[in-house]
Amino acid sequence: MTKFVDLQYFLHVGSSAAAAAAAAATAVVMHKSSVCPIRIKTQYLAIWDDNLIDEASILADALCKASISDQKQQQTLVDNMLDSLIDGSTNKHDPAKSIKEILLDPTQQDIDYLTDLISTRIDQGKGETLFEIGIEDDGSSMNLSQNDYDKCIETIRIVTDKLQADFANIDQLNTLDPTAKPSTSTTDVYHLMIRKRPQSVQDLLEIRVAVVGNVDAGKSTMLGVLTKGVLDDGRGKARANLFRHKHEVESGRTSSVGGEILGFDAASRPILHSGKKITWEEITDKAAKVLSFVDLAGHEKYLKTTVFGMTGSAPEFAMLMVGANAGMIGMSKEHLGLALSLGIPVLVVITKIDRCPAHVLEKTTKELTAILKSKSCRKIPLFVENNRDVVMTAQNFVSERLCPIFQVSNVTGQGLDLVRNFLNILPSLAKYESDQPFHYEINETYSVPFVGTVVSGVLKSGMIHIGDKVLLGPDHAGQFITTTIKGIHRKRVSIPVARAGQSVTFALKNVRRNAIRKGQVLLAYEKDKPTPPSSRRFEAEVLVLYHSTTIKSKYQAMVHCGAVRQTASILTTDKTVLRTGDRAKVEFEFVKNPEYLTVGTRLIFREGRTKGVGKITQLLS
Repeated sequence: MTKFVDLQYFLHVGSSAAAAAAAAATAVVMHKSSVCPIRIKTQYLAIWDDNLIDEASILADALCKASISDQKQQQTLVDNMLDSLIDGSTNKHDPAKSIKEILLDPTQQDIDYLTDLISTRIDQGKGETLFEIGIEDDGSSMNLSQNDYDKCIETIRIVTDKLQADFANIDQLNTLDPTAKPSTSTTDVYHLMIRKRPQSVQDLLEIRVAVVGNVDAGKSTMLGVLTKGVLDDGRGKARANLFRHKHEVESGRTSSVGGEILGFDAASRPILHSGKKITWEEITDKAAKVLSFVDLAGHEKYLKTTVFGMTGSAPEFAMLMVGANAGMIGMSKEHLGLALSLGIPVLVVITKIDRCPAHVLEKTTKELTAILKSKSCRKIPLFVENNRDVVMTAQNFVSERLCPIFQVSNVTGQGLDLVRNFLNILPSLAKYESDQPFHYEINETYSVPFVGTVVSGVLKSGMIHIGDKVLLGPDHAGQFITTTIKGIHRKRVSIPVARAGQSVTFALKNVRRNAIRKGQVLLAYEKDKPTPPSSRRFEAEVLVLYHSTTIKSKYQAMVHCGAVRQTASILTTDKTVLRTGDRAKVEFEFVKNPEYLTVGTRLIFREGRTKGVGKITQLLS
């Protein structure tokens, strides 16, 4: 049965025909299991993305509001909605003109229409959009000559100049790797990454990526090579600058939650150092998009730190590193399971292919593919071999099921450009509400000389300005204290205001560092309002992933929920005992402190190898 979603959900993106039609084409789609195709009048979209249906069918699963099984009813509904949206538009183009004609010989009305369309898509993409040219309304190729292509590019340039944006042809971002396979597309389809030039650091598009994998898989080395632009020497040269502690440098193993950034400018060029070390301030000054990598520990004894990094840093994606010579050993499966439990889309990077015999690499890829396809993972593995594969996988990575796989060498550079290009066009999936009350989770504390107490974390909702009063807590008694934001930094650059979804640090006024702990929150201050509720007891619906015996009342485990990390005891369950694979409603009680929790938040509880996942359903006290 074909499913439809409620279009009203999308109408907030804009009132123009282009915005509404783009929203309608994304929203009104067939379910993957349906045999009834849906025809969209693509002249309303100006540009037809041939991967749109695949993306939107995944979206339909989450946003479905109604079901219609008759194909004629489906088509009538789609046409009527699009027609009514077009009729109410101010910027319209002549429906008799083909897309090719619009791009080759645009009138002022066509320019206004394209400007409206691209502007809306940029807003939807949080500052960027992937724009496709080369396909007509009926799906046929435009058969663009080189001269035609140049004219289309000039039209796009006129539009992007009006929008203060830049663009790059993603298909022509040629890899420096001579072994990369060429694209196999039979039609001349060009993908343009259009990105707005940010006015300041606070306008940067940021995507957080957790880097996980077994010890010695090459996580820190990969980040060093990606972000610095200098290849490794095979002895760990590239990773040296990422370590935070002396014992990490000596052992070569990460034990803490580290961070590094990779910036891309509005023309999709990576910002790498050229002969001298480049600072975060210099990167953010030139960048329009920033990938924030959270470098996590791979050793088993640091699993607690890794789980905290996965939950507390709110990553949108996880990059699983697998050594080609070792395969899926040690903590690789554990980290993959963590990402799956938290609903984080995963991409896999197979490293060290330069030092791995062909038959060993083949064994590793077969093992990896089998694990990803297993019933516990249910992933669709896709090996990325050229730029066209990069575009296709990045466009469809809105699905948690898709899993791109890259094969790289940090010594020879093979495959690295494909990873960079993928990260460049990777869309942001996070949904944060800036118009909601201020809510900020603390995942680290610092004491900075001449500044005072500083906290770092992720702004979950709302926005905040320097000088605003906020509530800090809960403390051991569940109470909150009032403090003031005296400074805001984003990527080590001072900004006047922070918005939902951003990773920022706050300098707090008149608060000692020892009065703050990880897992506390900053909330909006409202005079004469009651103290925000904190909870010691809560109910969650959980799934036991693994336990060697049984779980029952008085069982204790470490609970990770956002930035909260605390031991909790099970008070009651709706089953007598819980075993591996069981689902149940469980009442937890924190052993030490009450915490600020929200219903619907995912949690992980673990004790040794015992693991379970769940979602908070009710706050009790």
